Order: sequence, then C-alpha cells, then structure tokens
Amino acid sequence: MREEELINVVGGGWFSATLMNAAARVVNTALELGRSLGTSIRMAISGKVCR
Repeated sequence: MREEELINVVGGGWFSATLMNAAARVVNTALELGRSLGTSIRMAISGKVCR
C-alpha cells in the first residue's frame, strides 16, 4: 500500500472483544474477593471455623 492509502485505513474499534473480556474478568475477580472477604468477616464475628 502507498502512504496515501495507509492514511485512509480505518480498522479496529476502541471497544474490542479483548477489552470486554478483560473488564469481565476484573468484575468477576472483584465479586469473588467480596464474597471471600464477606465470608471471612461473617465467620470471624460468629466465631465459627471451617474444619
């Protein structure tokens, strides 16, 4: 391709599938962390221990 043609190339969106996958992983990790922390706090307050 010539330089003039390269200037006019439009491709790829800002919001790609890779970005969506990364965002979903961040949200999922945050939810798992919240569940674990909530369970730990609840168990500490109630005095119960997993055996």
